[in-house]
Amino acid sequence: MTSTSHHSPNVVPDSDAALARFLELTAIPGASRNERAVAEAIVAKLVEAGLDRSAICHDGAETRTRGGGNCGNLIVTLPGSGHGPRTMLSAHMDTVPICVGSEPVVDGERVRSRSGTGLGADNRSGCSAILTAAIERLGAGDERFPPAVLTFFIQEEIGLEGARNLDVNRIGSVDRAFNFDGGTVEKLTHGATGGERIDLRLRGIPAHAGVAPEEGASAIVMAARAIADLDRRGWLGKVEQDGGVGTANVGVIEGGDATNVVTPLVHLRAEARSHDAAMRSRIVAEIRSAFEKAAGDVTACDGRAGSLEFDSHIDYGSFALDPDHPSVTAAAAAVRRVGREPFTQRADGGLDANWLFRHGIEAVTLGCGQRSIHTADETLDIDDYLDACLIATWLITDGASSGGGG
Repeated sequence: MTSTSHHSPNVVPDSDAALARFLELTAIPGASRNERAVAEAIVAKLVEAGLDRSAICHDGAETRTRGGGNCGNLIVTLPGSGHGPRTMLSAHMDTVPICVGSEPVVDGERVRSRSGTGLGADNRSGCSAILTAAIERLGAGDERFPPAVLTFFIQEEIGLEGARNLDVNRIGSVDRAFNFDGGTVEKLTHGATGGERIDLRLRGIPAHAGVAPEEGASAIVMAARAIADLDRRGWLGKVEQDGGVGTANVGVIEGGDATNVVTPLVHLRAEARSHDAAMRSRIVAEIRSAFEKAAGDVTACDGRAGSLEFDSHIDYGSFALDPDHPSVTAAAAAVRRVGREPFTQRADGGLDANWLFRHGIEAVTLGCGQRSIHTADETLDIDDYLDACLIATWLITDGASSGGGG
């Protein structure tokens, strides 16, 4: 296989080796909280390529994430003595559960899993592209390039936990940053929405549903009234209110043990998203208000009402980089160099870049050719992936000293 580059940088990845690297890395099980085997494989390949183990560390993020895990974020420092900006490349190691057991196989111009699972290109393709760039740089003589840092995150798929709990002191100062994740190569995601997760517990009053239902207050009825009210007033699904835009969803409802009992407890999980933090907060407030009202309105015959226990936490704050930000212009230049026309957009989902921004690292996200992610139909577009390898390589070798000009 050959690269699609029209203007090849001085360091050009071996396409067959890059694809083999992806196939090997993607076959390793590594759902969220279980990324250690993936990290060990990455480390082994870097050491084999000549990197000193002292340049590799874990940051202990698994001791700070909700639910723990079997390893932390993997951080690799490529010192270099050349002139130019210090560059960070990042990707996440974990996959969603449907990808465990993936057996990647080349099928024409794409890679798929022959085992009936998801492929896991989200995001082993990002990890493999960065690993390829590092191996090519090491092979070319790392010391002649500007310094770079590579970060392989854990637990992205369960709330960006790895990036949230990154030990920034192990990263150091970064001049520009590039996060390799989902989509096509030419898509430059320079901003993303903010998300807030909501936990609701409605407590009703139990009673025998056949003998004395009037003595109870059903938590299911409370939930139904609140959801119907939010939907009727336009506060669920796509939300457009008074010039503000966002989304809201009630995604999980759990409650009830028997049909002959007026249900005393319902647990719900919901979310709100918006590129505008104030709008996201307003959506959360409307959700809380609707459930509080429903809990108070549903009563037993003696007047006793239900109650609501409400909790929420911000998964990630929104951000947006200016189109002329050094990370964005450098990414655009790299995309053009492989013969593609870049375009920018803001994502309606969270990215590791959301938390990097909060940590003071302003990253643009590039795609690696993943298609139909989080499903059994997931594939990897090989040409996109090889161009992502080329872009990652250029950003920490030839393109590094230019500072990202066009």
